[in-house]
Amino acid sequence: MRSLRLFGRSMLAIALVTVMALACTAADKDKKKDKDEKTEPDVIFVPTPQEVVDKMLEVAKVTKKDIVYDLGCGDGRIVCTAAKKYKCKAFGFDIDPERIKDSQKTKSKLDKETQKLVTIKKQDIFKLDLSEASVVTLYLLPELNVKLIPQLKKLKAGSRIVSHAFDMKGVKPDKGFPMTVKSGSSEIEVYKWTTPLKFEKE
Repeated sequence: MRSLRLFGRSMLAIALVTVMALACTAADKDKKKDKDEKTEPDVIFVPTPQEVVDKMLEVAKVTKKDIVYDLGCGDGRIVCTAAKKYKCKAFGFDIDPERIKDSQKTKSKLDKETQKLVTIKKQDIFKLDLSEASVVTLYLLPELNVKLIPQLKKLKAGSRIVSHAFDMKGVKPDKGFPMTVKSGSSEIEVYKWTTPLKFEKE
């Protein structure tokens, strides 16, 4: 009988160890999943001055037929301005939940019909399919613009990419760019590229 009790205790101990091991494995998987799912923005949020927003959309020659993607949409002012001024569909993407809230708040100030043209999504812009866009707006760091090149190369011919302040190393901007936009006492550069992208010779 004693041996049976010992055997039973041993089996119970083995079962407990197995359950703990499975729990640890599940926790490790959850941690890896959390790590893989990016939640932190690559840059701090600094709003694009409205004068620059207007000029970016102007030089991109946005029309009602365009689909505008703003990568790192911040408070949503670019997509909301595009929809309001040009009556085009506009999509804003950001990884930061706070910026999504800000963008939704900006969208809520539009009239009901214009609101239908604006879509705000929480998404990692570096995993985003840009093929549906005809205009892409950016206010990222230069190295992040470069990181987007593989996605931007997949845009349809004739699509326009406009960047607030920062260039895209290795890619030639359109003729006449960068151009300078005055905003208060500041002068801000705006860059534009038209697809297919033209690469500088190394």
